[in-house]
Amino acid sequence: MTVSRRTLLAAGSSALAGGILGAPWVARAQSAEFVYKFANNLADTHPLNIRGREMAAAIKAETGGRVEIQVFPSSQLGSDTDTLSQIRSGGVEFFTLSGLILSTLVPAASINGMGFAFPDYDTVWKAMDGDLGAYIRGQIAKANLVAMDKIWDNGFRQTTSSTKPITGPDDLKGFKIRVPPSPLWTSMYRAFDSAPTSINFNEVYSSLQTRIVEGQENPLAIIATAKLNEVQKYCSLTNHMWDGFWFLANRRAWERLPADLRTVVAKHINAAGVKEREDVAKLNASLQQELSAKGLAFNQPDPAPFREKLRKAGFYGEWKGRYGEEAFAILEKSTGKLA
Repeated sequence: MTVSRRTLLAAGSSALAGGILGAPWVARAQSAEFVYKFANNLADTHPLNIRGREMAAAIKAETGGRVEIQVFPSSQLGSDTDTLSQIRSGGVEFFTLSGLILSTLVPAASINGMGFAFPDYDTVWKAMDGDLGAYIRGQIAKANLVAMDKIWDNGFRQTTSSTKPITGPDDLKGFKIRVPPSPLWTSMYRAFDSAPTSINFNEVYSSLQTRIVEGQENPLAIIATAKLNEVQKYCSLTNHMWDGFWFLANRRAWERLPADLRTVVAKHINAAGVKEREDVAKLNASLQQELSAKGLAFNQPDPAPFREKLRKAGFYGEWKGRYGEEAFAILEKSTGKLA
């Protein structure tokens, strides 16, 4: 299945016409032994949910209807922080969450979001499918959660603004920017002398609309699906962080599944994650033209001055101390020297 701009950006209108936009999608099964909820914070038309529905149907088919996955998009079951509490308690069985937000519980989970660390996708997947990903999954396990082997893609993050394009680190001085509730973001933007404000994603549009903040940062696919271009004028292709979604399971719910069903469920979750990576990469590559046509002005700054500013501000050294020598060495094995 190919996910196109039309699928992502136009599907919403037809869904709305049918009165189903944002409704939980359920792979129905008669008398399912295991009925599990999968929550996420993305629009129904985002590749993660398109592949999530495929995944649920494939799991239903291969388990003979024994496992039923209900997909709840668009933060329907609560904000990121609310749902993280729910998956820990067992109120939700599956949840996809940015490692940068998961770091409020598992500090090492944010290391892949180190500012201006990854130059391209090849470097990202080598790290996240290799030693760095394995290290992070081990840390997540200590929090009594299960992380699937393949992290899903959220893309490289870009910076939008209602007031000015970001052409270099000086443009971030005093800049009122929304950041997710994660210490890494707050720390990075403070190193740029910005004014970061932590706001949950389901409140981003209104915060930009009411000018509580001037700007925000997200991958293009999320900027498009959340229609943030309606409340922002500029998009600077800073590629400042790579962000992914760990597919998390409540450990007790996961271990309730017999071993043969766990194998089937994990296989389809990981396969869907790899397909979603391909979808997001293609989508982000094509969305600039789409968003530009809708009035969003683009520019592409040089990343080198931003990285140098972070180095001089002591940002990399600080986080090397926070993550520890072992974790930072695993990161630098993929990215090259940072601190």
